[in-house]
Amino acid sequence: MLREVCPVAHSDRFGGTWLPVRHEDVTEIAHDTDHFSSVGVIVSPQKPEEDPGLGGAPPITSDPPFHTFARRLLLPAFSPKAIDPWEETTREVCRELLDELLADDPTEVDAALGYTQHIPVRVIAKMLGVPAEDGDKFRGFIHRIIETPGAEYDLPEEESLEYYLDAVIEDHRQNPREDLTQFLMDIRVDDGPLSHEHVRGSMALLLIAGIDTTWSAIGSSLWHLAQNPDDRHRIINDPDVIPFAVEELLRFYAPVTMARIVAQDVELGGQQMKANDWVLLPFPAANRDPEAFDDADQFVVDRAKNRHSAFGLGIHRCIGSNLARMELRIAVEEWLARVPDFELNGDVRWSAGQIRGPRELPVKIG
Repeated sequence: MLREVCPVAHSDRFGGTWLPVRHEDVTEIAHDTDHFSSVGVIVSPQKPEEDPGLGGAPPITSDPPFHTFARRLLLPAFSPKAIDPWEETTREVCRELLDELLADDPTEVDAALGYTQHIPVRVIAKMLGVPAEDGDKFRGFIHRIIETPGAEYDLPEEESLEYYLDAVIEDHRQNPREDLTQFLMDIRVDDGPLSHEHVRGSMALLLIAGIDTTWSAIGSSLWHLAQNPDDRHRIINDPDVIPFAVEELLRFYAPVTMARIVAQDVELGGQQMKANDWVLLPFPAANRDPEAFDDADQFVVDRAKNRHSAFGLGIHRCIGSNLARMELRIAVEEWLARVPDFELNGDVRWSAGQIRGPRELPVKIG
């Protein structure tokens, strides 16, 4: 409806927030770093006060030219070659979770609480060199930062994300080992290390963005497969379709809506945006635009032409896309290998905020 009557919608909340829903407009904003700043990527009552170069979670909160530098530092750690060795770890994690979930041969389980929400937590924990048992802490950070941005929490300092990451960095300083945290700490630029704020910010990005986005994508995929046995059976019986199915699951259930802050007045879609306004970038809406995709509102399990924007567009396209794709593929493969027949079994609770996925996903097995 918005595409037809108001393709660039506006809300007075948070000092003014815009919502473009056409693929064309979302793409234009994502590529226009002169008029749209990335220093703020989560809409909240307060505008961020971080350095517009570094931002709070580089490189996603960084603008050019610093963004190019910050992104280039992380690229080697997330290349296909670097991610390949983590495939077996991810498969082991999925199998361990399924062993735990199905230990008593249950007929009803919560696929989100018992499976999807733990996969990226355990993988990212191993990559960063932090205890996997800190998963509940990670979920708390995600809830406060992603689901309730700007809300006031009366928490002691030691429960903050900053305090947690400072402790992890100090532990690595005292006990060096080979992991992604050490990788960031060992980077040298002009014969000096990255600033503490840069290391901590990039760790925060990997911890928060690398977890919620992926478990949301996996959960939405299982939600779809629970209701669509034909797609489920096609994936089980035709392994060659899996790469296409993964891309279609990403397109159809893209979990992420990012945000930008208008850096200078600009017109878009016939609307005059003012400096310091918020702008949402709903990649899920762009992925359902019939001007960009044939049968955009139909899930096509073997869709061949699928240049979706689930991982974003422009210079901020998700640096962890290789990891996320791999985790989604393996999570679906391992689930279907153990639970080939299942259906929804009650109310599904979805997340709030700019990342969408099921927080509770009750299913009946068999």
